[in-house]
Amino acid sequence: MLEIVRRRIEESLWNPQVERAPMVLRLLVRAARFPYALVRDAARGELTLRAMSLVYTTLLAIVPLIAFSFSVLKAFDFHKQIQPMLYTFLQPLGPQGIELTDQIIQFVDNTRGVALGSVGLALLLYTVISMVQKIEEAFNFMWQVQRTRSLGRRISEYLSVIIIAPILMATALGMKGSVENTAVAQWLLGIPAISGTAIFLGQFMPYLLVILAFSFIYGFVPNTTVTMRAAFFGGTVGGLIWSLVGAAFAAFVSASTKYQAIYSSFAIPLLALIWLYISWLVVLLGARVSYYYQHPEYLRRGRKRVELTNRLRERLALTLMYCVGAEFRREKPHWTVNTLASHFGMPADDLAKVAEQLEKRDLLVATEDDVLMPGRDTETIELSQILDAIRHDASERNVLRSGSVDEVDAIIADIEQTAGAHLGTRNLRDLIEKDTAG
Repeated sequence: MLEIVRRRIEESLWNPQVERAPMVLRLLVRAARFPYALVRDAARGELTLRAMSLVYTTLLAIVPLIAFSFSVLKAFDFHKQIQPMLYTFLQPLGPQGIELTDQIIQFVDNTRGVALGSVGLALLLYTVISMVQKIEEAFNFMWQVQRTRSLGRRISEYLSVIIIAPILMATALGMKGSVENTAVAQWLLGIPAISGTAIFLGQFMPYLLVILAFSFIYGFVPNTTVTMRAAFFGGTVGGLIWSLVGAAFAAFVSASTKYQAIYSSFAIPLLALIWLYISWLVVLLGARVSYYYQHPEYLRRGRKRVELTNRLRERLALTLMYCVGAEFRREKPHWTVNTLASHFGMPADDLAKVAEQLEKRDLLVATEDDVLMPGRDTETIELSQILDAIRHDASERNVLRSGSVDEVDAIIADIEQTAGAHLGTRNLRDLIEKDTAG
């Protein structure tokens, strides 16, 4: 029954006649595709599991993260902004949020008061970096990116985020408070013609800060190129949903006095866990919105894997090596698995498996920035070697070890020998030069 309903909704949203409908109806149908895709992805369970995993990671890393942020902010005299930031995040918990914030700050004070030493500091830093890595893995999952950042990029870029993000957040909160109290702001509020607009902008400022924070996360964290428009679109959707859900959760907490009576002192951590889960779920949904905005061709299919036939895998391998080799010869290597996947119009994780098989045969290498280059001189990379890397994977050695049929093996050998004889010694350089000459 549910499958029939899902199929009918999908057929209605992707009906070819929609493109010939009036503009308003066309825009409404296109907008309706996003909530449909998000509900479908959430129903599959993988997204909710990622959110639960991040809740566990956050519980382990929140005190070290705040302690590290406190040390960074103290150098810029912004450390007093940490407590208001926590109050803002836990505001949906009501009075329990204030109590929980005070307890977290007390834990942070205890951490700062202890002489950690070099080993303790290293463990604290490792915990914080591990949390950011978990977040990146979740965002890569949303963007169907299989490769994470290299170790060097993780350390440099993660530390940049950990150091810069608290400063930006504290600066934004400080600017918000100072702008509202300036003489210019008070003068504008005194003008009847624009006072209403000024009040509206002042009330909208917290939402704008949340949207900008979400947009920054969506644009930076995934290990792929995210356009500014996609990041901002996802940040707007995610930020507004988070604000609305926060207001609804605050109303729920204030109305659920009987649950507080039942759970007593356990009510605070229980509500905090629920709010953390909801927050991460909204963040991941916003990341998925960014992905679908940049790749609308996947709105209907979602994370459904593409079944690559042997012929398609061989064609992908040859095309991949051609693209990488051609750019390398022009001394402008820039292709990565993610950019090639966007160029081919296919999921990056499927293309990454093809690239991985080529890397195992040293036909392809990736730099620290994940830029792909030929593993050796293009003249020494024979086309038959590229096909052989795709056809003969090391994992198939244990398959049919005792059940192979000699007659079948002989036929397969004849096919490969015929193909190899036809290709001869043609190499990647010949393929590139032939296309250039043509």
